[in-house]
Amino acid sequence: MLSDAATVPDYLDELPGDRRAAIAQVLALVRANLPEGYDEVMRWGMITWEVPLAVSGPTYNGKPLMYAALASQKRHMALYLCGVNCLPGVEDGLRAAYAAAGRKLDLGKACLRFRKLDDLLPEPVAAVIAAVPVSDFVAAARR
Repeated sequence: MLSDAATVPDYLDELPGDRRAAIAQVLALVRANLPEGYDEVMRWGMITWEVPLAVSGPTYNGKPLMYAALASQKRHMALYLCGVNCLPGVEDGLRAAYAAAGRKLDLGKACLRFRKLDDLLPEPVAAVIAAVPVSDFVAAARR
């Protein structure tokens, strides 16, 4: 379900009420925990946080490096956490937090899928968002 919205408010306005409320809460969580230096934009039909090209330098595809993204998909909502594998222990901490809470973690390589807001554990997700400064993310992308 890619969106043609040009702005984050336009994207939110497109969503059905229940999805809009959930996405808005996750959006606030990301914004509150995002390290300095990432830009918030609409790209690939999603709300995306990326490293400006002026900071990262040229990339393999000429596009900014995506650090995180948030989207409402057809069957679920998705929070793409591209920094989850950048530093040792970040993914392990997320998995351990979900296990300790007795919750199922639906995580692909970097895509955290959830059907309702209650499926998302805010504190461990916030920790993943906050874990990787821009300089570390750029260094990991270069490796």
